[in-house]
Amino acid sequence: MVSRIEVPAHLPQQAALTTPENPWPLRLLNAKIREYISAMSRLWVEGEIITLQRRPGAKVQFFTLRDLEAHTSITVKIMSYLLPEGVDCGSRVVVCAKPDFYETNGSLSLWADDVRPVGVGDILARIEQLKTRLRAEGLFDSSRKRPLPFLPRTIGLICGRNTKAKEDVVVNATLRWPAASFAIEEVQVQGNGAVEAMLEALSRLHTNSHVDVIVFARGGGSVEDLLPFSDERLVRAVAAATIPIVSAIGHEGDTPILDLVADLRASTPTDAAKRIVPDVAEEIAGIEEILRRGRLALTTRLDRACEDLASLSARPVIVAPTTMIDVRAADLTNLEGWLRSHTTRHLERARSELSTTLGSLRALSPLFTLQRGYAVLQRDNGSLITQPSEATPGEHLHALLARGSLKLTVSDANSATPPPDHSTNSTSAHA
Repeated sequence: MVSRIEVPAHLPQQAALTTPENPWPLRLLNAKIREYISAMSRLWVEGEIITLQRRPGAKVQFFTLRDLEAHTSITVKIMSYLLPEGVDCGSRVVVCAKPDFYETNGSLSLWADDVRPVGVGDILARIEQLKTRLRAEGLFDSSRKRPLPFLPRTIGLICGRNTKAKEDVVVNATLRWPAASFAIEEVQVQGNGAVEAMLEALSRLHTNSHVDVIVFARGGGSVEDLLPFSDERLVRAVAAATIPIVSAIGHEGDTPILDLVADLRASTPTDAAKRIVPDVAEEIAGIEEILRRGRLALTTRLDRACEDLASLSARPVIVAPTTMIDVRAADLTNLEGWLRSHTTRHLERARSELSTTLGSLRALSPLFTLQRGYAVLQRDNGSLITQPSEATPGEHLHALLARGSLKLTVSDANSATPPPDHSTNSTSAHA
């Protein structure tokens, strides 16, 4: 426990009260920093050991502990007997230590009293916890998965530098579709700085307007090698992408979290190449098969139509379409002959009857009687004189003849004689 550092009375009692005219000496500042840091409690911190060189016979061992994701490091001091065997450069550890500030050179370090390697089981447990949290947020839901384009204009590829994974994707995709175009980002995909490098590559590809799909490709490796692909920052960036993402990480049995959040998981980089572009030979074969089936269907329909047309053409109504009309025309001719015959017969009979009736009428007609020399006497009012007693001497009468009429004057009631020439005899000109 470091005792409290007393500030001399002639100096400012707090750092905030210092001025250019009345500053603190550096030794006081360092002492105050050491006092402040010494008041901090012991804590557990996680990182990766680098620059560890065990010095035989040394009581204290020194190594540098670096953050797993950021470029941040700190020196750690530990008694030799407290440093476990098997812990070496590259080991992922958790350290129980207390911060320590060395006043002489103003350096900050950690005094460790316990170092524990982080095993695969611990790493997997943390990954499972992250999976559970991300699954609860819905980042693994199938409804979020976007379909891949049938034929992407440009394929974005994030892979290691000069790796077999890059060759697997490019070669196999080109074999399937020779015109395939790539925008390749070769970055660090393992160890410290891998996550940051992949995030920058993803951002560059995402802003490329020609990139229609992005592939993360890496060969197999240990759980530690594949840890960057289960990093929460990378996983969330992939989930937020608007371009379909394909994850082709490791071998068939490797399942980093990136596989779960990506729009498509390919078992290997070679499998990814088969999934992102169509096979030109298969497409040509498919087109040829569609054309063959189309021609067959069209030929079948044409043959069926020709058969139907031949069947229709063989029907009597098509072969001799006027047959029914001819039959009806013959019937009409027969009916017309029958009608003319019966009409003529009826007319002759009616003409004969009419002639007989006309003869009878003529025999009974007064005009016929008049034509034989008879006349009909009428008064001016039209009444008939049938006997001499009905006439009055001096009365004027009309004698109706067969043709015309005579005006008469009665001179004697017993006989009607025409008046003398000086009388008013006249012949009517009307019938």
